Amino acid sequence: MVRMQVVTWANKKQYRNLLERYFRIRYDIYVKRRQWRAVARPINIEMDAFDTEHAVYLMALDSADKLVGGSRLIPTLQPHLLGNVFPQLAPGGPPRAADIFEWTRFFISPALRSRGRSSPVAGVVLCGVLEVARALGIRQISVVCESFWPRRLRDLGWTIAELGDVFQHDDGDIIALLIDVTPEAIASTRRAYGIHEPILAEASIPG
Repeated sequence: MVRMQVVTWANKKQYRNLLERYFRIRYDIYVKRRQWRAVARPINIEMDAFDTEHAVYLMALDSADKLVGGSRLIPTLQPHLLGNVFPQLAPGGPPRAADIFEWTRFFISPALRSRGRSSPVAGVVLCGVLEVARALGIRQISVVCESFWPRRLRDLGWTIAELGDVFQHDDGDIIALLIDVTPEAIASTRRAYGIHEPILAEASIPG
């Protein structure tokens, strides 16, 4: 059973080793495999300008407490990717509110990825993102993503709005979305991946 653990500024000392592993996996995926040179560092960790005290890290852990996937949420009232790097993706203005967070750095451990089909761990992380958002009182999440994501998320039963047109970027075509965080989206994602119980670990949201 894979569960979702939340790490924030409040409990980061407790999960210091897990956070280090999280950043090293991000380096492996985004710098080594995807060749995102803009986030390369002299050491083998990947951190960007939004890895601050405001970040909420989502860690998917297997039964042996091994990190198998992850993601990140950033308050939109703080600096974030859509608002500060890609505002052109939302011509009407990047959405900002206390109950809107940005979703970034979705990943699955490379060893668990399946060519040609979605990894079961992807479903765990997707459910976890929504469950954590609901637990934190987040109404909507914005995201800058590859252009194939809108169809994929709609197929899962998510309600999304495209904030602008597809933008041709050096790393691939991208688009900005605004996603409603709803119980219905959680339920439909669980059905799609055969998940029968909550992903969020008990008492995993720091006080």
